[in-house]
Amino acid sequence: MHNPGHRFQAQDRFADGAQYIAGRLTKGTSGRTFAVVDPSTGEEVYTYELAGTADVDAAVAAARAAFPGWSGATPGERSDALHRFAAVLADRADELARAESLQCGKPLKLTREFDVPGTIDNTAFFAGAARHLQGQSAGEYSGDHTSYVRREPIGVVGSIAPWNYPLQMAAWKILPAIAAGNTIVLKPAELTPLTSLLFAEAATAAGIPNGVINIVTGAGKDAGEHLVGHPDVAMTSFTGSTAVGKRVAEIATSTVKRLHLELGGKAPFVVFDDADLDAAVNGAVAGSLINTGQDCTAATRAYVQRPLYEAFVSKTADLMATVRVGDPFAPDTDLGPLISHAQRDRVAGFVDRARSYARVVTGGTVPQGDLKSGAYYTPTLVADAAQDSEIVQSEIFGPVLVVLPFDTDDEGIALANDTPYGLAASAWSRDVYRANRATREIKAGCVWINDHIPIISEMPHGGYEASGFGKDMSAYSFEEYTQIKHVMFDNTGVAEKDWHRTIFGDRS
Repeated sequence: MHNPGHRFQAQDRFADGAQYIAGRLTKGTSGRTFAVVDPSTGEEVYTYELAGTADVDAAVAAARAAFPGWSGATPGERSDALHRFAAVLADRADELARAESLQCGKPLKLTREFDVPGTIDNTAFFAGAARHLQGQSAGEYSGDHTSYVRREPIGVVGSIAPWNYPLQMAAWKILPAIAAGNTIVLKPAELTPLTSLLFAEAATAAGIPNGVINIVTGAGKDAGEHLVGHPDVAMTSFTGSTAVGKRVAEIATSTVKRLHLELGGKAPFVVFDDADLDAAVNGAVAGSLINTGQDCTAATRAYVQRPLYEAFVSKTADLMATVRVGDPFAPDTDLGPLISHAQRDRVAGFVDRARSYARVVTGGTVPQGDLKSGAYYTPTLVADAAQDSEIVQSEIFGPVLVVLPFDTDDEGIALANDTPYGLAASAWSRDVYRANRATREIKAGCVWINDHIPIISEMPHGGYEASGFGKDMSAYSFEEYTQIKHVMFDNTGVAEKDWHRTIFGDRS
């Protein structure tokens, strides 16, 4: 396995604790400890004190205290701070990449070429977007008044992020919120707090005022629910499973908070019979295995029109078999472990149960030898499952792709829409009319054509139906993090308005 000297030394780096409140690291006060585990070895790499409700209260108080100054800063001042933030992140890119690989098991080439650059680009995007928080232009819509619209920050945002993309999810939560003038308390997943803490430290180094960004690392039942229900938190943004999202919604709506949910997915990958088969095969393998399949937009259900079905299954299985599973810090590793042994066993359970009703074409095994102590699982292709089977309908969150055939275009699109989710999808065709039909009729927040997975800072990310509502990234995210205020000026200077007679007196 990898040389420990090449890893991020979490215990030393965060010796002062895993809470970041008012610009400094502190220890949690819950009285309970938790360990971050390197999933490639099973080794505990960082043990820390979990946040309790008192830590959440302190973080919210810090954010509330910082709000008047930060919200009162000019858009240019916030923009300048975010530009400095992007520069600090770029200087610390290697540290961020190594910490992300350590806590998640992601191959270092993925964190260096995807997670970290994407986060830096997102920061630079919101540095520019901070100057464009505009409302509707002034106009005399009533004839006697001038109206205009202001966008104003909401206040303290309480956000909860998942473990699959800790750095990018921290950025997606924090950046639009603070660019719009809010302050924030983020609760990262207990399994993966390291890069959220590094992100907050970089913000302070860039000159973003203390208290604008706060991190509380605690259990969902304690720190998470207390944050969502806190009376001084004006908005909740949550990314995670649909089941937990329902609980977050219950708490948030009971306190009449603004709510943004990005939940589960089961992305369809629809291959029409005129598609470039090799392109579709490459896209399916990359799209299903990114982040070891622990991606809510990952390709999970491939529907292939019958003339291409057998060739697609054969070629995809052959390509999957070449994927190199191994040490995340090794330069030739393609696929790392899952986040934990529990998650590995959960994924294996889906595949093992499917053996009774479907065909496991390749993979479906736990590697042995040098990898046996890690949470590894081989890239897996399952064919011939029924549409209503568990492996087709349920979110697996692992390196598993299920392939089913279809006959007509109507059937392919209907199958694509036949789950409760609607986060992402792709369609593969050389026919522009077929492709355009797929973009119109597939119910998902993002539909790719002849590709699957790429995201860009300028475009929104968010789902339909059981995948939640609201948008991350792009200028559309400001819809989540701003309040709209209508301002109306009287232009007449008349004391007795004509409409007053509807309330008192007669027309003069």
